[in-house]
Amino acid sequence: MYDVRNVVVLAGPNIPAAVLAGVGDRVNKAINATVRTEVYPRVVLTIRVLSVQNDQGYDKKHSVAKVTVDAASVDDGTVIAVSSFEVNSKSNSADASDEILAEDISARIRSIFSLSAGHA
Repeated sequence: MYDVRNVVVLAGPNIPAAVLAGVGDRVNKAINATVRTEVYPRVVLTIRVLSVQNDQGYDKKHSVAKVTVDAASVDDGTVIAVSSFEVNSKSNSADASDEILAEDISARIRSIFSLSAGHA
């Protein structure tokens, strides 16, 4: 378990801005909502959205994102944890697909790093 202090979200030029902003906002809210009662190593997360593919599947309602997360020590910058995963999400509305994908990515990160959900 880690005491996550901050987050940076990075991606290439072809990643939708709504996905990046959505992940950053949601993970920051989760960090602020999480209270640790014990002392854990303090880290900063670097989230890299490597790819996003929309309009996938037979019904063109699925999105897929490949993501890596590095947790670096606040004390010396050493990367002490790495996670890579793929998120699949489904949206009945093309207008909402990026936001739904951002929530699914954020939910995975909250789960991995034991963060509270946070509130808008």
